Amino acid sequence: MTGEKGQAGRPQNGRGEGAGGPEEAFSPQDVETIEDRSRLRAPMIYEVVRREGEEEMYRPAVSLWWSGVAAGLSISFSLLTEAMLQLYLPHAPWRQLVVSLGYPVGFLMVVLARQQLFTENTITAVLPLAAGFTAGNLGLLGRMWGIVFAANMAGALISAAFYTFTPALTPDLRAQMLDISRHMMQNGWSAMFFKGIAAGFLIAAMVWLIPNAEAAQFHVITLMTYLISLGGFTHVVAGSVEAFLLLVNGQLGLWHLLYGFTAPVLLGNVVGGTALFAVISYAQIMKEM
Repeated sequence: MTGEKGQAGRPQNGRGEGAGGPEEAFSPQDVETIEDRSRLRAPMIYEVVRREGEEEMYRPAVSLWWSGVAAGLSISFSLLTEAMLQLYLPHAPWRQLVVSLGYPVGFLMVVLARQQLFTENTITAVLPLAAGFTAGNLGLLGRMWGIVFAANMAGALISAAFYTFTPALTPDLRAQMLDISRHMMQNGWSAMFFKGIAAGFLIAAMVWLIPNAEAAQFHVITLMTYLISLGGFTHVVAGSVEAFLLLVNGQLGLWHLLYGFTAPVLLGNVVGGTALFAVISYAQIMKEM
């Protein structure tokens, strides 16, 4: 009876997890496949993002600068693609759903080319600081943020000047770009700030998702940035292309650009990407590291 009871009590779940354990059910090749297809645990994702941020913090200033300028130029294609779609689509209730599909274009160029975008750095460069809060790390973070932000702004301004003063665009297409830009600037200071928090959080979430995305990186970047456009959220670099475009076309004053757009959106992006997402991401794994 004892033997029968032991036989009956053995788990029969079809995976061979009896007395011999799962190793009897899977070959070494199967185990390797399972490990390859397992999702990264949160501490592992944290470490991937932290190491990437640490590497970027130690890059030469000239490398950060030109990578940041390239990002400012590339991100302008978000506005350009949206304007193209808006120009050729009919006025309909679903129009904005399609126009917003143009917004991820610039972000895809920046992220997949590994160019320096300020809002990405609000999480990647902050994680090393969270792990070791020292004066040295704080200085490296300030250095990186300062160089990349200035470079992004330079690239955005160059893009706006190019679209305005060269015959690269048709008048109709330029008019659509200005129309989209004017729509963004209708937000007040507080709206710019709080919408900036949402955008900063979404960009930080994108950075956190990419290590697990593998071949789906294109879709992750597209989805997160599409939500920014569709929700009318504000991104300090992509939005600067729009603000600078209005500036160089005489439709926006410098003070309004700096105080009404740059200051609240920059602050909102940093709060959303750093104070909320980066800190929460570190808090959830700090006892596991």
